Amino acid sequence: MHGASLVDCLSDQLTQLCTVVDTEPGIPLQLVTELLGPAATRPPGQPPTWPSDVADDHTPIEYSVAFNEAEPPTLRILAEAQADAPDPAAYAAAAYRFLDRQVDRFGLATSKFDLVRDVFHTEQPQGAFALWYSLVLRSGRRPELKVYFNPAVRGADAAETLVVEALRRLGLQAAYPKMVDHGLRPGELGGRDQLTFFALDLHDEPQSRVKLYLSQYDARVDDAVRAAGVVDDVDLDQVADFCVTATGGPGRYDRRPLVSSYTFTAGAEHPVGYSLYVPIRDYVDDDEQARQRVLELLTRYGLDASRLDPAIAAVARRPLRDGVGLIAHVSLRVGRPRPGITVYLSAEAHQVAPPRSKTAVRR
Repeated sequence: MHGASLVDCLSDQLTQLCTVVDTEPGIPLQLVTELLGPAATRPPGQPPTWPSDVADDHTPIEYSVAFNEAEPPTLRILAEAQADAPDPAAYAAAAYRFLDRQVDRFGLATSKFDLVRDVFHTEQPQGAFALWYSLVLRSGRRPELKVYFNPAVRGADAAETLVVEALRRLGLQAAYPKMVDHGLRPGELGGRDQLTFFALDLHDEPQSRVKLYLSQYDARVDDAVRAAGVVDDVDLDQVADFCVTATGGPGRYDRRPLVSSYTFTAGAEHPVGYSLYVPIRDYVDDDEQARQRVLELLTRYGLDASRLDPAIAAVARRPLRDGVGLIAHVSLRVGRPRPGITVYLSAEAHQVAPPRSKTAVRR
């Protein structure tokens, strides 16, 4: 791994990714360094003191490149703020301190965040995380921030109660029952269907979103189609085709879950946007196979794939056939505001997973 420290390694990757999407790296590098905090100077490859769930090898950073129908690609960075003590409460506190420092710096709009902050706050957070951030980098624009709350922060049994209360405070509760009735498998909420992220954009522009993420374990293609069907004007055949192509077959996806996200807007009786996230790394032999499938999807859906290989090269420090997981997820975005495909790339700062000998799809 290149670089004497974790921040060196990630800064090198991020600088190259910013070049790929034609955006300046200065502010993103400052934000990533600040998020890393005490972890910044640790050597890459050294086991982290906190097993961040952002990436498989516990690197607290994940990159993604969103290929859009009507505008240039967007770079996003999912991150967990690091703390001195390997304690859930310390990490939650670090996350909130990071946001407090950025509000005036970027003119963030926190009115929605402030309405629901206490819903998801507890002195004894449970689950994999309390609060994550996404930095959104578009060419010619200042960075945008998005927050992800953990609905299970007070325990998995309380997740739906927290989500319903947060939507009520935001005036978005009308669409939730339709999502539950038509988007979920009957009787599976809290079982194989889990509410895993509640996300807010921290800006007041027209495309500002509130999103709810649903993870479906032990799912099949029909489950993804059902989940998508609650949103108007979604091409369900396209959703099925995307899922089958990304995974290599219509089998039972019994490793990491399929994830659906829903966009909510005030007054709407249904969610207005939908995305399907496929954990492609679980259903390929190696990253070369993952790349081939992603390239096929970008081409099939009429998106400019010319920046895919440069984006992969910006992150990869090995031949793609020598590991699996650098290309972690691929998602299909339909509806408002930016339809397209997003490719998720792991930094692999701490570890590389070996390739598989046989693709893990059960038929």
